[in-house]
Amino acid sequence: DSVIGVGTGSTVDAFIAALAASSVRIAGAVVSSQRSQRLLEQAGIDIIDANVAPPLPLYIDGADEVDPAGYCLKGGGGAMTLEKVVAAIAERFICIVDASKCVAQLGRDFPIAIEVLPAARSLVGRACVRLGGNPVYRSGFVTDSGNMIIDVFGLDTTDIFALDQALHAIPGVVGHGLFVAERPHTILIAQASGIETRM
Repeated sequence: DSVIGVGTGSTVDAFIAALAASSVRIAGAVVSSQRSQRLLEQAGIDIIDANVAPPLPLYIDGADEVDPAGYCLKGGGGAMTLEKVVAAIAERFICIVDASKCVAQLGRDFPIAIEVLPAARSLVGRACVRLGGNPVYRSGFVTDSGNMIIDVFGLDTTDIFALDQALHAIPGVVGHGLFVAERPHTILIAQASGIETRM
């Protein structure tokens, strides 16, 4: 009977399907993407605007990578900025992943997605090169907010806090895929032997 936050991606698609098939009933959902909104509406679940939603007890989402400290990398679906917004207004963020998403260090195998204003694409790309990255424009992709995505390979995530601040400081950056301040409160990891819970 609560309003909850719902993220984006293939894991969340499965969560929505499971929710729809269960006896659990929620009062509505605040979503981070049009994709999740369509699935929830098909399941008969009301969508609540984030600006008028009551306090959210839970935000449920997946991740592209999770490190041993619980920090996450997201953005494969391009919805990371709105995902951060919903995560920030929820009391608890529960992240659901399978064991293949657990890595020793974020960003070694998966690029850091950066949402940028269209006019700032080149500026942000050059700034990422100065930070040691290799930026690649995600051709043909537009975020739900009407912005572009640059996928940056090779950035040094040894000091994830410094990198988080450096990326946010670039003019034209709307958001990026490192979940640092927005680190999940609980991570559920699916393994062959069962579910591991990290708090």
